[in-house]
Amino acid sequence: MTPYLVASVAVLAVMAAPAMAALEDLTSGEAIAGLKAALEKGSREAVTALGRRDGFLGNDRVKIPLPDSLGRAERLLRRVGMGRYADELIVGMNRAAEAAVPEARSLLLDAVKKMSLQDAKGILGGGDTAATEYFRRTTRDRLHARFLPIVEKSTRRVKLAQTYEEYADKAAALGLLKKDDADLDAYVTAKALDGLYFMIAEEEKKIRKDPLAAGSAILRKVFGAIGH
Repeated sequence: MTPYLVASVAVLAVMAAPAMAALEDLTSGEAIAGLKAALEKGSREAVTALGRRDGFLGNDRVKIPLPDSLGRAERLLRRVGMGRYADELIVGMNRAAEAAVPEARSLLLDAVKKMSLQDAKGILGGGDTAATEYFRRTTRDRLHARFLPIVEKSTRRVKLAQTYEEYADKAAALGLLKKDDADLDAYVTAKALDGLYFMIAEEEKKIRKDPLAAGSAILRKVFGAIGH
């Protein structure tokens, strides 16, 4: 190892030491409380942002598009003046997600309660979206299973299934699409969850970057201690 490299490693070690020491100084209760507060705040903000009219439709970062397999059909329908079928379907899918998202609040909070101390310590010392990735990894399947019926109910309420049938019929009449076994409700559910996790991650990054703005003493102490 060259003298320059040795010196660089030493500097990095000195810089990292205070953050590691601060993290170790946190009590078990503080670590758990800080992370739970962050996840609860992030999920609450995400649900609030998405679970309202145009929460998905008006946000290009999470807006649900037509499935890729329908892209060619959509383009041709628009060229022949039948774009309204595509528009109605896109609006319907996003409205279904907006209607379903508020129902995820209790599921997200329940998942937070099951976090272990070891998980909390690892997440607090991880990257800018470590908590969100843990959340996604440990809750996505359960949330999907619970979310899907809500989406199905919502799509029926906004007559999305009927709109899809009309769209598919028009596309099939043009020889572009066969009415196969594609599950549109599952697609909307997956996209809704992707949008939800995305927004939670955005909130987590904001909290880590500026814990003072989070307005919570425990968040300031925990995230401030690790230097995010």
